[in-house]
Amino acid sequence: MNYLFTGKSQVKDKVIYSDDSSGDAFTDLLFNALLGFAFMFFISFALIQKPLEDGNIDSKAEFIISVEWEEYHPDDVDLIVEDPKGNIVYFQNKEDGLMHLDRDDRGTLADRITIDGKNIENPANQEIITIRGFLAGEYIVNILHYKANFVVPLKTKVKVEKINPRVETVYFGDHFLTKTGHELTAVRFFLDEQGNVEDINFMEKLLITKNGILKQ
Repeated sequence: MNYLFTGKSQVKDKVIYSDDSSGDAFTDLLFNALLGFAFMFFISFALIQKPLEDGNIDSKAEFIISVEWEEYHPDDVDLIVEDPKGNIVYFQNKEDGLMHLDRDDRGTLADRITIDGKNIENPANQEIITIRGFLAGEYIVNILHYKANFVVPLKTKVKVEKINPRVETVYFGDHFLTKTGHELTAVRFFLDEQGNVEDINFMEKLLITKNGILKQ
């Protein structure tokens, strides 16, 4: 490509191209494409924001344990987990060892949330505890009927999921709670040093109640 520059008396940066422009179109197209790509990358990077921490499940969780019951149901059910060292996580002790209570649900109480200035009802009833590492030994998963409003037994669904290296259901089962203060063992499972589930059983063990009353 030949360039013919004007004399110093002309505008300094002015360039006049010769008639030999066979490669100019392709060069301009390539340059514009690269410029457009760079612009889109900059915009995408600028829009990246730090995720909100409140209410989010830890992305590094190794196990997710949950209990669910009927939507809009006013009863209060609590999830309780004990680790191999005897640490217990539940509504009065939301974090201990490698365990964390991510969601504490109180039935229909406080089921309204504010999003973008609008008050929205969240009908789901669910409690979630995550385990964020491996500790070999036995874990005990209990549920408690903290407040019952009816004489009809309340059906709950308890699930234990192993997250890594892929999502795997360790346990899923239905359990019925019958009255205020009713605590039961949903499942007990054993982990080895690598976080693999070796065994499960259903032997009853109360963790936070005695004779239907919270232990002090």
